Amino acid sequence: MTRATNVVRRPAVKPAAVADRITLDHEARGGRRLAMTADGGLAFLLDLPRPMGLNDGDALALEDGRLIEVRAAEEELIEITAATPLRLAKIAWHLGNRHTPAEVTGDAIYVAPDHVLVEMVRGLGGASRPVRRPFRPEQGAYHGHDHG
Repeated sequence: MTRATNVVRRPAVKPAAVADRITLDHEARGGRRLAMTADGGLAFLLDLPRPMGLNDGDALALEDGRLIEVRAAEEELIEITAATPLRLAKIAWHLGNRHTPAEVTGDAIYVAPDHVLVEMVRGLGGASRPVRRPFRPEQGAYHGHDHG
Protein backbone atom coordinates (compact mmCIF):
# COMPACT_ATOMS: atom_id res chain seq x y z
CA MET A 1 0.00 0.00 0.00
CA THR A 2 1.34 3.41 -0.92
CA ARG A 3 2.08 5.73 1.99
CA ALA A 4 1.43 9.41 2.61
CA THR A 5 4.49 10.56 4.53
CA ASN A 6 4.37 14.34 4.26
CA VAL A 7 1.95 17.27 4.23
CA VAL A 8 1.95 20.02 1.62
CA ARG A 9 0.31 23.15 3.01
CA ARG A 10 -2.48 24.81 0.99
CA PRO A 11 -0.57 27.59 -0.75
CA ALA A 12 2.00 25.14 -2.16
CA VAL A 13 -0.48 22.51 -3.43
CA LYS A 14 -0.17 22.19 -7.22
CA PRO A 15 -3.57 21.22 -8.70
CA ALA A 16 -1.91 19.19 -11.49
CA ALA A 17 -0.35 16.87 -8.88
CA VAL A 18 -3.66 16.14 -7.09
CA ALA A 19 -4.61 12.52 -7.78
CA ASP A 20 -7.63 12.35 -5.47
CA ARG A 21 -9.35 14.11 -2.56
CA ILE A 22 -10.25 12.97 0.92
CA THR A 23 -12.99 14.53 3.02
CA LEU A 24 -12.29 14.39 6.76
CA ASP A 25 -13.88 15.84 9.87
CA HIS A 26 -11.81 17.91 12.31
CA GLU A 27 -10.87 14.95 14.50
CA ALA A 28 -9.71 12.81 11.56
CA ARG A 29 -7.57 15.71 10.28
CA GLY A 30 -5.42 15.30 13.39
CA GLY A 31 -4.35 11.71 12.75
CA ARG A 32 -0.83 10.40 12.27
CA ARG A 33 -0.98 6.73 11.22
CA LEU A 34 -4.10 5.24 9.68
CA ALA A 35 -5.24 3.31 6.61
CA MET A 36 -7.42 5.62 4.52
CA THR A 37 -9.41 5.60 1.30
CA ALA A 38 -9.74 8.81 -0.67
CA ASP A 39 -13.10 9.95 -2.06
CA GLY A 40 -12.25 8.55 -5.51
CA GLY A 41 -11.23 5.15 -4.12
CA LEU A 42 -7.44 5.48 -3.85
CA ALA A 43 -6.30 3.49 -0.78
CA PHE A 44 -3.21 4.64 1.10
CA LEU A 45 -1.58 4.57 4.52
CA LEU A 46 -1.33 7.88 6.35
CA ASP A 47 2.13 7.53 7.90
CA LEU A 48 3.26 10.91 9.22
CA PRO A 49 6.19 11.33 11.63
CA ARG A 50 3.86 13.19 14.03
CA PRO A 51 0.27 14.53 13.99
CA MET A 52 0.25 17.54 11.66
CA GLY A 53 -3.20 19.13 12.06
CA LEU A 54 -4.38 18.99 8.46
CA ASN A 55 -6.24 22.04 7.17
CA ASP A 56 -8.88 22.30 4.46
CA GLY A 57 -6.94 22.64 1.19
CA ASP A 58 -3.72 20.99 2.42
CA ALA A 59 -2.55 17.84 0.65
CA LEU A 60 -1.02 14.55 1.69
CA ALA A 61 2.08 13.71 -0.35
CA LEU A 62 2.27 10.09 -1.45
CA GLU A 63 5.66 8.41 -1.84
CA ASP A 64 5.26 8.45 -5.64
CA GLY A 65 4.74 12.23 -5.76
CA ARG A 66 0.96 12.28 -6.19
CA LEU A 67 -1.10 14.40 -3.83
CA ILE A 68 -4.34 13.69 -1.97
CA GLU A 69 -6.11 16.99 -1.33
CA VAL A 70 -7.73 17.31 2.11
CA ARG A 71 -11.25 18.73 2.38
CA ALA A 72 -13.02 19.62 5.63
CA ALA A 73 -16.19 17.56 6.04
CA GLU A 74 -19.44 19.11 7.18
CA GLU A 75 -20.10 18.38 10.83
CA GLU A 76 -22.41 19.42 13.63
CA LEU A 77 -21.19 22.66 15.22
CA ILE A 78 -22.40 25.46 17.45
CA GLU A 79 -22.51 28.94 15.91
CA ILE A 80 -21.87 31.65 18.49
CA THR A 81 -22.91 35.25 17.86
CA ALA A 82 -23.27 38.38 19.94
CA ALA A 83 -24.98 41.75 19.62
CA THR A 84 -21.67 43.66 19.51
CA PRO A 85 -18.11 42.94 18.38
CA LEU A 86 -16.88 43.63 21.93
CA ARG A 87 -19.21 41.03 23.42
CA LEU A 88 -18.14 38.48 20.78
CA ALA A 89 -14.47 39.27 21.53
CA LYS A 90 -15.07 38.64 25.24
CA ILE A 91 -16.72 35.31 24.43
CA ALA A 92 -13.73 34.44 22.21
CA TRP A 93 -11.40 35.23 25.10
CA HIS A 94 -13.28 32.85 27.40
CA LEU A 95 -13.27 30.11 24.76
CA GLY A 96 -9.53 30.59 24.27
CA ASN A 97 -8.99 30.46 28.02
CA ARG A 98 -10.54 26.97 27.89
CA HIS A 99 -8.29 25.97 24.94
CA THR A 100 -11.43 25.25 22.91
CA PRO A 101 -10.79 24.62 19.21
CA ALA A 102 -12.68 27.44 17.50
CA GLU A 103 -13.18 28.84 14.03
CA VAL A 104 -13.41 32.63 14.11
CA THR A 105 -15.15 34.56 11.34
CA GLY A 106 -16.12 38.22 11.02
CA ASP A 107 -19.45 37.77 12.77
CA ALA A 108 -19.46 34.36 14.46
CA ILE A 109 -17.38 31.75 16.27
CA TYR A 110 -17.86 28.04 15.58
CA VAL A 111 -17.10 25.29 18.11
CA ALA A 112 -17.91 21.61 18.56
CA PRO A 113 -21.18 20.94 20.40
CA ASP A 114 -20.78 21.25 24.16
CA HIS A 115 -23.68 22.09 26.48
CA VAL A 116 -21.32 23.67 29.05
CA LEU A 117 -20.01 26.11 26.43
CA VAL A 118 -23.55 26.91 25.28
CA GLU A 119 -24.46 27.85 28.85
CA MET A 120 -21.26 29.88 29.24
CA VAL A 121 -22.04 31.80 26.02
CA ARG A 122 -25.58 32.49 27.23
CA GLY A 123 -24.22 33.71 30.57
CA LEU A 124 -21.87 36.07 28.75
CA GLY A 125 -24.75 37.60 26.76
CA GLY A 126 -24.15 35.73 23.50
CA ALA A 127 -26.39 33.54 21.41
CA SER A 128 -25.79 30.08 20.01
CA ARG A 129 -27.47 27.75 17.59
CA PRO A 130 -26.62 24.37 16.08
CA VAL A 131 -25.39 24.42 12.47
CA ARG A 132 -23.90 21.95 10.03
CA ARG A 133 -20.82 23.13 8.12
CA PRO A 134 -17.13 22.35 7.60
CA PHE A 135 -15.07 23.05 10.73
CA ARG A 136 -11.84 24.97 10.15
CA PRO A 137 -10.58 25.94 13.60
CA GLU A 138 -7.72 28.35 14.12
CA GLN A 139 -4.32 26.68 14.34
CA GLY A 140 -2.94 29.15 16.85
CA ALA A 141 0.39 30.93 17.01
CA TYR A 142 2.24 27.84 18.20
CA HIS A 143 1.89 25.07 15.61
CA GLY A 144 2.46 21.80 17.40
CA HIS A 145 1.76 23.35 20.81
CA ASP A 146 0.32 20.57 22.95
CA HIS A 147 -0.84 20.33 26.53
CA GLY A 148 -0.57 16.60 26.80
